[in-house]
Amino acid sequence: MNNGEIEGAEDSEFPPSQGGLGGRQYRPVVAHDNDRAVVEMSSLDPGSSSSASFSNPQHSLKKIKVSSQPSKGSDVIEEPFPTHVGANGSHRESKLELFGFDSLVNILGLKSMTTEQVQAPSSPRDQEDVSITLERPKTTTVKLGTMMGVFVPCLQNILGIIYYIRFSWIIGMGGIGESLLVVAFCGSCTFLTAISLSAIATNGAMKGGGPYYLIGRALGPEVGVSIGLCFFLGNAVAGALYVLGAVETFLKTIPSAGIFRETVTKVNGTEVAEPISSPSLHDLQIYGIIVTILLCFIVFGGVKIINRVAPAFLIPVLLSIFCIFVGIAAARKDHPEAGITGLSLQTFKDNWSSDYQHTNNAGIPDPNGKIDWSFNALVGLFFPAVTGIMAGSNRSASLKDTQSSIPLGTLAATLSTSGLYFISVFLFGALATRQKLLTDRLLTATVAWPFPAIVQLGIILSTLGAALQSLTGAPRLLAAIANDDILPVLNYFKVADGNEPYIATLFTAFICVCCVIIGNLDLITPTITMFFLLCYAGVNLSCFLLDLLDAPSWRPRWKFHHWSLSLLGASLCIVIMFFISWSFTVVSLALASLIYYYVSLKGKAGDWGDGFKSAYFQLALRSLRSLGANQVHPKNWYPIPLIFCRPWGKLPENVPCHPKLADFANCMKKKGRGMSIFVSILDGDYHEHAEDAKAACKQLSTYIDYKRCEGVAEIVVAPSMSDGFRGIVQTMGLGHLKPNIVVMRYPEIWRRENLIEIPATFVGIINDCIVANKAVVIVKGLDEWPNEYQRQYGTIDLYWIVRDGGLMLLLSQLLLTKETFESCKIQVFCIAEEEDDAEGLKADVKKFLYDLRMQAEVIVISMKSWDVQVEGGSQQDESVDAFTAAQRRIASHLAEMKQKAQKEGTPLMADGKPVVVNEQQVEKFLYTTLKLNSTILHYSRMAAVVLVSLPPPPLNHPAYFYMEYMDLLVENVPRMLIVRGYRRDVVTLFT
Repeated sequence: MNNGEIEGAEDSEFPPSQGGLGGRQYRPVVAHDNDRAVVEMSSLDPGSSSSASFSNPQHSLKKIKVSSQPSKGSDVIEEPFPTHVGANGSHRESKLELFGFDSLVNILGLKSMTTEQVQAPSSPRDQEDVSITLERPKTTTVKLGTMMGVFVPCLQNILGIIYYIRFSWIIGMGGIGESLLVVAFCGSCTFLTAISLSAIATNGAMKGGGPYYLIGRALGPEVGVSIGLCFFLGNAVAGALYVLGAVETFLKTIPSAGIFRETVTKVNGTEVAEPISSPSLHDLQIYGIIVTILLCFIVFGGVKIINRVAPAFLIPVLLSIFCIFVGIAAARKDHPEAGITGLSLQTFKDNWSSDYQHTNNAGIPDPNGKIDWSFNALVGLFFPAVTGIMAGSNRSASLKDTQSSIPLGTLAATLSTSGLYFISVFLFGALATRQKLLTDRLLTATVAWPFPAIVQLGIILSTLGAALQSLTGAPRLLAAIANDDILPVLNYFKVADGNEPYIATLFTAFICVCCVIIGNLDLITPTITMFFLLCYAGVNLSCFLLDLLDAPSWRPRWKFHHWSLSLLGASLCIVIMFFISWSFTVVSLALASLIYYYVSLKGKAGDWGDGFKSAYFQLALRSLRSLGANQVHPKNWYPIPLIFCRPWGKLPENVPCHPKLADFANCMKKKGRGMSIFVSILDGDYHEHAEDAKAACKQLSTYIDYKRCEGVAEIVVAPSMSDGFRGIVQTMGLGHLKPNIVVMRYPEIWRRENLIEIPATFVGIINDCIVANKAVVIVKGLDEWPNEYQRQYGTIDLYWIVRDGGLMLLLSQLLLTKETFESCKIQVFCIAEEEDDAEGLKADVKKFLYDLRMQAEVIVISMKSWDVQVEGGSQQDESVDAFTAAQRRIASHLAEMKQKAQKEGTPLMADGKPVVVNEQQVEKFLYTTLKLNSTILHYSRMAAVVLVSLPPPPLNHPAYFYMEYMDLLVENVPRMLIVRGYRRDVVTLFT
């Protein structure tokens, strides 16, 4: 009992009161590694059932082994009934023995609900084992809380160089009023995004990948991967920007540290010309590469090292901001230099309005400058100062509690930085004149107390901290995309759970170093901002879609959200993208679209239960309800064929449906519009063949996709084909999406292979269709049916005998829409009993076809008598020979029926029911089919396809007789469609 193993005695016999476990047996499995629980269960042997297990105690229970520790030297306790381990390690008898799964519920009940849902395995089949293995999460991985896992990374990413060197300039250019609008505009975008992020992140367990994981699970893998890769690229290049910002500030603070000396002098637009020096490009490259490598070493150290280093970057930044505020408060006394007035109401009033000017490349006002500033341009300049809210969610795999940490940490960082920006607008606007705000790029260092070096240190450390967070989050994002196994090209970046993404980190560092070597990233910088905005828009759209659809699985713990807020946030993201640059917006959207297209082509299909599937489902339900309960108008009628795949005979192995049936199903659709339902029937008991049906359905569905036929597959298990089809024709479909045409192959092999059960089944299926008001299309010569590459010439001949609602005419028109038959012409043959009726009938049919917008040649044939008239020709001889053979077979079969009835002393029986045979009527039916067959052979021997009306099975006639009629009708016709409409019109004369 040391290791908690429980094994049932394999050869023990049990009384009925203890042996009944729903017909299942359990057998032992080998213990796996430590800290695992393995349960293996298998069904009883084939042919056994739960009732048999009660009546036959010889069925022994197989073993259940629950191993939670190594099994060395373990004691084994054998028990004749299911048991499980209690919390204190004691064994007790199951109280839910009736259900038979008590131990599984204890082990899997809660665990299975917290893991990501994958395709559920099918239930165990006879003599087939299913092992369920669970691993406890590894405890060696360092997990982060709200402060260090979300708040600090977000704060480090948000507080950057924009605040130190450009924020006061923005206030000088746009004034206090419009600067507040800029901050509110950009802050609202990130705040609404943070709300949407909080709602999605609290709607269930979240794996690694941050926003990619959320977007992919909400909008589908294609959208998730395309936006995720763009967001990864934006983070990687942003890391280079932060590194260059830190190096440039360092070289400006300590010019002597430069290896190469280069000074560029420009005359600005101020009253006194001042030289403007900039560090050498080579210095930026060398120092940038060194800094990137040092940051990579920190990232390689893992989450523990990053947590130790992060405060060293953040605390000096917060200290520098505190010193700036102290310096602003004491500015009047400590800074008597020109332009700094201290906190002054007059300065506040002077700086309230905007003063947009032309500037040179350094941002200094210059009447001859080439850069013209506006509100839109200020939004684009300031927006990078509010990005970084995804830094915490990028580390979702390293968080202790994502559902608590991500909302609290992200919103706290967003609100605190937005509050800082609002306060700073008022303070800087009242601190200095507009000229000082526009010309002193380091005004924050100028006013800092006690000396400017604190702010310069804050700039360097803030940019380095942001670079560190980018180099930490980007590899984890790439690894999460790779782990989902959507794109095989990303397999190199896969990592196991709990491991550091070293290869992804090296790749991110390589991108960062390449961008650092470029040095001037002015052309790339707007695209990075676009990638961030694209990601924010994706998060907002994900929340909008999930909240609007409100599926039963949408139950976020974060209650402060609404779909309208998410829609507003997504709209703001798109508006800001065009505010910044419409050209860069187009470029970023084009790149995301290319990735989306590539993923659609090369990616592996995955079903993550995204919101689009839910949207399609609800749209389908609404569309179905909008059709109403009335019949569909003929103008809106679409064929929904029920393709009966059950063959009359055998198909090659692994071919679930005749290949030409799928080709014919495509011919019944105009430009692919419409739905086909492929069904097949398995004979037997449902409980015994349920798994076979699932496997067959999957195989049939795969085959349909392979044949590029729009449709669904269904497999039905029934005692017989007739019973199965009767159930299908009654229940298949939903509302107006029920199939309206039954398509099947003509059983040409029934006599050749002596399949005597086929006639009764075939006739029963036709009668079921007539009772269920379904149209019927029977394909004769299916093996000869052309595929999409075999072009046909000649005619499509219609032998229109009975009113069928125009179905035969419509089918001929649908055939003409396919490339295979587009070169054919239509001939309509009408049958007139008297020659006097021929001309009138022809005129009426022509007028009818003209009103239906159908072009066809009309031919009227008169049949004055039922007598067989031999007119000469080989086709007539063939028909007469078939007619004579049919007569002999019917007479022989009828004699056997009468002999059997006399012997048993019962009425005349056929197909299990009494029949009345009128021999004169049988002869009449044979003559009718003979005359029609000879007519078809005379006029349509070379036709591409012949369509003829299906005669209904006569009442009280044996099925064998009907098959003889049909065989005579189709004799020597290579390709024929036998069509019967139903009680409604499918074409209309009116517009």
